[in-house]
Amino acid sequence: MLEDAFIIEGGKPLKGQVQLSGAKNAALKIIIAATMLDQEVRLEHVPFIKDVDELFNLISDLGGEASRLDNRQVVVDGRGIKKNQVELLYGSKIRTSFMFFAPLLYKFRTAFIPNPGGCRLGARSIDRVIEAMRRLGLQVEYNSATGYYQAQMKSRPSGSYTFTKPSHTATELLIMLSVFARGQVTIRNAAQEPEIDDLILFFNQSGAKINRQGNDITIEGVTKLSRQKPFTVMSDRIEAVTYAVLGLATKGDVILHPIKESTIKAFVEKLRQTGAGIEQQDEVTWRFFYKQPLKSVNIETAPHPGFMTDWQPVWAVLMTQASGVSIIHERIYENRFSYVNELKKLGADIDFVELPVDNPANYYHFNYDAQKSYNQVIKVRGPKTLHNGALKIEDLRAGATLAIAALTAQGESVVNEVSHLERGYEDFVLKVKKLGGVIKKV
Repeated sequence: MLEDAFIIEGGKPLKGQVQLSGAKNAALKIIIAATMLDQEVRLEHVPFIKDVDELFNLISDLGGEASRLDNRQVVVDGRGIKKNQVELLYGSKIRTSFMFFAPLLYKFRTAFIPNPGGCRLGARSIDRVIEAMRRLGLQVEYNSATGYYQAQMKSRPSGSYTFTKPSHTATELLIMLSVFARGQVTIRNAAQEPEIDDLILFFNQSGAKINRQGNDITIEGVTKLSRQKPFTVMSDRIEAVTYAVLGLATKGDVILHPIKESTIKAFVEKLRQTGAGIEQQDEVTWRFFYKQPLKSVNIETAPHPGFMTDWQPVWAVLMTQASGVSIIHERIYENRFSYVNELKKLGADIDFVELPVDNPANYYHFNYDAQKSYNQVIKVRGPKTLHNGALKIEDLRAGATLAIAALTAQGESVVNEVSHLERGYEDFVLKVKKLGGVIKKV
């Protein structure tokens, strides 16, 4: 008996409309930020996914309240939080647990949080997070025997920090730690992802004083946050690209909304080079459709406003259907190609290749070790008619990749361990069925 799997009958053009969900990478951080307000907070357009459920369980375990309402609304109330330690069970499941340093330190002055969980895409840049926290005056130590970080806040943060390489998670944590700062905090070379700006918008609408000028962020500390209206989370730009690729790879026609151009601009620019059909129907509505054979296009991943690392796996599937040879160069994580061998099972022509890089320690955004061997580049040859097979998902974005491949392939495929995919995609089966895809969860 199969469990935690999709059975997919592929080879059919997918057509129709997709109502995009709220962004996982924004919602999780904003839910945690909401616990810093001394009141009940309502959030809208929150995706109902497993990572949100796990986060709610964590908040409940700490003594706070978090629950779903109708129409993708949630209520968060951190006033009841009475514990300053995140249990290993909860902390190991989602890496955003590290963000609880902000609410717990302001509430208890001392906090204990385990090494963060989530997808194992390589060595997370936790060292940069810890260094940044210390630079703002916090004491942080790691206990290798327990696997916990202990942080202490003897006085409210102040000062400045400059990232040598921008870090999405570290930038968000520094913002959260600085909203109640003593005076002004400056973050230089900060990450520029749209989800960070959504967090800033939530805080500023709640009374914070945060200003971004390019990749520099200044925060003037305030003593209290409050809000009257619900906050609406931005749409998920990773989900948008996933369904755009799904439509094109299956030679279909998909309309997506709502999604702002600024959040998917790098993807659209590369997609235009393939010859794909693209129409922006209004400010937040896009049509992606197959109109002619696709051409191969090279990409390399980079922090925003570059080509997002989370788009890279689905781009590989699209390139199996494009004419020519494409190169995909992963610069953000050192273990983002778990899907390659699985795609080969379906007949994809993909090989790892080496490309010379000047000063790789600067070029790559992970902690590069010259003594290690890395596989950071793949070559994809297309077009290939994919056939059916049995696949296994290793991480969240690889999950969407393999599901797209199975929907593109001829015949019936089985995709195992789909719980990885469900951590980040809301109603995936339902949305695919609405596009005419043949898929069922078993």
